[in-house]
Amino acid sequence: MGYFTLFKSDKNDDYYFNLKAPNHEIILASQGYSSKNAAENGIESVKVNGSEESRFERNSAKDGQYYFNLKSGNGQVIGTSEMYKTTASRDNGIESVKKNAPEAEIND
Repeated sequence: MGYFTLFKSDKNDDYYFNLKAPNHEIILASQGYSSKNAAENGIESVKVNGSEESRFERNSAKDGQYYFNLKSGNGQVIGTSEMYKTTASRDNGIESVKKNAPEAEIND
């Protein structure tokens, strides 16, 4: 089962989370949050929105790689994927979020 890691950055004192797959690879990385509670709310938003296909925005970068954003109901980006070399790999990443996010536990 996948899991979330929650941590505070040494660089800017913001809190961040990652959703990791069972193989410990990062599937989704958050934006910075000013408090731990706000980051925990972000995790809950990933759990709720991560199973809805319409919440995923598929993108391509200027260098030709692919990535996705997960958005909340109000359109705000909750998390961003790593870069993928193919659209198929990106789409597998989306499926991994859908599979792992709803039941993922938090490790902090």
